[in-house]
Amino acid sequence: MPVQRLNHAVLYVRDVERSVAFYREALGFDVVMGMPGAAFLQAAGSTNDHDLGLFQIGPDADPSPAGRTSVGLYHLAWEVDTLDELERVAVKLSELGALVGSSDHGTTKALYAKDPDGLEFEVSWLVPASLITDEVLAARSSIRPLDLAADKERYGARTRGGVGVSIPV
Repeated sequence: MPVQRLNHAVLYVRDVERSVAFYREALGFDVVMGMPGAAFLQAAGSTNDHDLGLFQIGPDADPSPAGRTSVGLYHLAWEVDTLDELERVAVKLSELGALVGSSDHGTTKALYAKDPDGLEFEVSWLVPASLITDEVLAARSSIRPLDLAADKERYGARTRGGVGVSIPV
């Protein structure tokens, strides 16, 4: 049987408490288990044991050189259910000074942000399979600026994303 989905990610961070506070405020994660120097967080509505593990390595840790001088992970991507939620997250990330970009990939509407240690992550909404047209598929060949107002007008602010794509019908 092939791999079905990503169950959780684990990050090395400088300060676990600072990172927990960020992921709670920015994305609504809750701590489900903790111990000195480590925390395990779960996204709201998730049925995973945990979605994100954080391990503290201390304030003197160097920034990750991944993508600059070494290979490594570029970013993690979390999916939201609606464009209204994507917009809410965009506002929150902006308030926190964490939002570093946004883009329209045709079938995916994406925000990009960095956590307190500079680790990048994505928050995205996926066009449901029933709304994917030839035009939407063709739009995947380029990256355009994200226009949430236009996307909400086209797809609906509360349309559940990812149905038939990342979520079974």
